[in-house]
Amino acid sequence: MHAGTLRSQVGETSEAIFATSGYVFSSAEQAEARSKGDEEGFVYSREANPTVAMFEARMCALEEAEAARGTASGMAAVTASLLSHLKAGDHVVSARALYGSCRYIVEDVLPCYGIETTLVDGRDLAAWKRAIRSSTRTVFFETPTNPILELVDIEGVAELAHKVGALVVVDNVFATPLLQRPLLLGADIVVYSATKHIDGQGRCLGGAVLGSKDFIEEKLHYYLKHTGPSLSPFNAWVLLKGLETLPLRMERHGASAAAIADFLARRKEVVRVFYPGRADHPQAELAKRQMAGGGPMVAFEIKGDKGGAFRFLNALQIFKISSNLGDAKSIATHPATMTHQRLSPEARAKVAILDSSIRLSIGLEDLEDLKADLDQALVASVA
Repeated sequence: MHAGTLRSQVGETSEAIFATSGYVFSSAEQAEARSKGDEEGFVYSREANPTVAMFEARMCALEEAEAARGTASGMAAVTASLLSHLKAGDHVVSARALYGSCRYIVEDVLPCYGIETTLVDGRDLAAWKRAIRSSTRTVFFETPTNPILELVDIEGVAELAHKVGALVVVDNVFATPLLQRPLLLGADIVVYSATKHIDGQGRCLGGAVLGSKDFIEEKLHYYLKHTGPSLSPFNAWVLLKGLETLPLRMERHGASAAAIADFLARRKEVVRVFYPGRADHPQAELAKRQMAGGGPMVAFEIKGDKGGAFRFLNALQIFKISSNLGDAKSIATHPATMTHQRLSPEARAKVAILDSSIRLSIGLEDLEDLKADLDQALVASVA
C-alpha cells in the first residue's frame, strides 16, 4: 500500500502521475553526473520515471525481490527477461505448455539469434534433467500454465538448472504474488503481465520483471533503456491503484473459481475440469506445496467438439468472450482458436488443448449469477 511512495511538493495522498518525458537539471555538472550514473535521479522517462519507480518498488515489496523494472506489456517483460542476457550459442530449456506468444518467443524468435531451444513436458522433472546441459543458460516456464493449468515444480527445476549455472525464469501471471512466490522457491527471475490481475479491471497494458539487484541493474536495465519497451506513467499509476485491492480481489476470485470448478465437475455436459485447488487435479500435492490457493482460473473440456464449445460460448450472457483474463468481469476463452491458434493441432494436443477446451477467468460478479449463466450455456451446448 505504501512502499516506494514518492510525494511531490504538494503532499498528495494518491500517487502522482509524472507525465513527463524529460527532467530539468540544475547545472551542466548535474546533467553529466546523472547521465553517467554518478548521481541518483531521473534523466529520461524511457529509462526511469517516478510513477513507474513507485510501481516497481511496490512490486518488490509484494514479491520480496531486490529489484524490478516495469515494461510496456507482459510480453515485453518475457522477451526482455530472456534477450537481456542470452547470446548466440546459448541454450534454453522451456516447458512446452506456454501462452501462445511466449511459445513464439521461445520457438521462433530466440533461434533467429543463434539461441538453441528445447521444449519439454514441464510436469516431468526427468525430462528437465535430460534436456538441461552445460550450455543451458536459462530455463523458462509458467506455472500454472495457460490454459490447462498444469504445474511445474519450481524448486525441483531450479535445483537442476542451478547445477549448470542456468537462470530460472518463471511467468507467475496466473498465481500472482499472493498465491505463489517463485523467488522464495528458487527462481532467479519472475515476470508478470500486470495487464491481468494486477490491474484487475482490463484497463491497460503493463508488465514487470523482478529479480536480483545485479541482474536487474546490470543486465535488464540497459536492455530496456536502449530498446525502449517503457511502461507509461499513466499505466503505472493504474497498476498502482490495482495493487491496492489485489488481495481483496484475489480472495473473491479464488473462492468463486473453486466453487465453479466444483459446479462444472458435477455437470454431465463436462468431460473433465482442471483446477489446482481440487483433489482430482493430477498435481494436487504440488499445488498444495507451492501455492497458497487454487487461483482464479478454471479450465474444462466440454462434451462434443468445436461446435459444442462455440454453442456454449455463444450462449453465455454474463461471461464475455475475450482473449484477456484477470478482469473484474468474468471471461471465457476458446484457446484452440484464440490464444493458441498459431500452434498446429498436433502441438495443441501435446499440451491438452482440444477443440472442446474452454478457459474461464472468474470475475467478481455474484457467484450464483455466474453459475446460472454457465448452467444455461451448458444446456445450450448440447446439439
